[in-house]
Amino acid sequence: MKLNHIALLILSIFSVIARADNRPNIIVIYTDDQGYGDASCLNPNAKFQTPNLDRLAKEGIAFTNAHCSDTVCTPSRYGLLTGRYSWRTTLKTGVFGAERECLIKDGRMTLASLLRDNGYNTAMVGKWHLGMDFSGDAGKRDWTQPVKDMPLDKGFDYFFGIPASLNYGVLAWFEGRHAKVPPTVYTNKKPNKRHVDYRIMPPYQATPQATKKAIGKPGMEVAPDFIDNQCLTRFTDKAIEWMTTKRDAAKSGKPFFVYLPFTSPHYPVCPLPEFHGMGECGGYGEFVIETDYHVGRILRFLDAEGLDDNTMVVFTSDNGPEKSWQQRIKDFGHHSNGPYRGGKRDIYEGGHRVPFFIRWPAGIKSPGRICDDQICQTDLLATFAQLIDSDLPNDAGEDSQSFATILSTPAADHKRLPLISHSSNGRFAITDGVWKLVMSHRKQKEELYNLSSDPGETTNVLAQHEATATRLRTAITEIVRNGRSTPGAKQSNDTGYWNDLTWMTDDDFR
Repeated sequence: MKLNHIALLILSIFSVIARADNRPNIIVIYTDDQGYGDASCLNPNAKFQTPNLDRLAKEGIAFTNAHCSDTVCTPSRYGLLTGRYSWRTTLKTGVFGAERECLIKDGRMTLASLLRDNGYNTAMVGKWHLGMDFSGDAGKRDWTQPVKDMPLDKGFDYFFGIPASLNYGVLAWFEGRHAKVPPTVYTNKKPNKRHVDYRIMPPYQATPQATKKAIGKPGMEVAPDFIDNQCLTRFTDKAIEWMTTKRDAAKSGKPFFVYLPFTSPHYPVCPLPEFHGMGECGGYGEFVIETDYHVGRILRFLDAEGLDDNTMVVFTSDNGPEKSWQQRIKDFGHHSNGPYRGGKRDIYEGGHRVPFFIRWPAGIKSPGRICDDQICQTDLLATFAQLIDSDLPNDAGEDSQSFATILSTPAADHKRLPLISHSSNGRFAITDGVWKLVMSHRKQKEELYNLSSDPGETTNVLAQHEATATRLRTAITEIVRNGRSTPGAKQSNDTGYWNDLTWMTDDDFR
């Protein structure tokens, strides 16, 4: 009897060791305002090529029905990292600036904390945009004091990057809790010769008032050595540098996780000079081409260091393309939103259906697949948890459903729970299978679309399918008030009823 127990114990130990040795390194590359049609493998009429994104699809899986959880920066990043819809928090519309209490509360599980607590080294390199706490007020900072309530407090061992989008200021190359060169001078938006937006580049002024005198707008904080077109290069350099330090550990059973949120192709569109003239879509196309180039740098590093086989690379975007997508259609015939309606901020598919690729040579069966099963970026938490054999507690990943079986089983029948989409102005939609109900919102009325026959959402068929609308209306009401869309104990939203829930009452919410 004792021998049997010893044998079982040995088998159990070897099973744990085997699982640990098979855990993949994970890199999540997150672009900013890149539309579905801004990857050439998804858009046969694209006016520029993205060979490295195409490689991810060819050697992995291209998910053609993948969605961000919101249609602007801050809430999408919250959903990606926590597996929970951001509208459950205090942020109901819009985005954060650079300085604010972090939207991710201390103690909430993130991709980083899940993986760190299961033996991973973790790093974030790039744009945060979820709130940070700086010492002092603008003009009266104490940059000798550490930054608080930031990535190092949310599960990451290492951080290099910037606080938010470049138009919000406090721009410097932060590493750990300090700026390498503090943001002690001032600037604001300047004309951009390559696009319709702006640049953040020297010369800078000594005071906000001097900036207003120089360019007509009050200054925002910037470091003397900061320049916008260095972001992609610096972020990629730092990610590779950090992974190099963790290479031997990764080969010895302690894998790494890197979250790499790029600032492109969000404004300012500022491709480096060596990319000028590439593609047939002006400065925007050049900027996406440069972004693709840096993805290629990551892939080449993995290959050169012998990390390629068991590293999962996830590539996706935080929302659909900025409004300039309309001008690109007129000027270049390029559809950044692909065949879909709308773009960034919109509740329609172009606002939240995004490029999504996963490459993992050791873990994906039958690479080169195209998968039309619906997934959401919130699903990464549950997917990673399943891959490393870790259970999620009731108060984590409330809107996260694993799609891990799709990776290993080409014939997997993955049916996602109803997907909730959310626009920047607070409007909701629910999609279940082929049916999408866009909810009433203040004075806007409900709309119902059959995405199978009408993926461009051109024809509202609500009048013909009222029973379907009623079913979906009931489903979204339950998902909102239950604090979760996945099975499990009911959870609390962070606020009570709010006015964007036009289709339901305060009593329905309780």
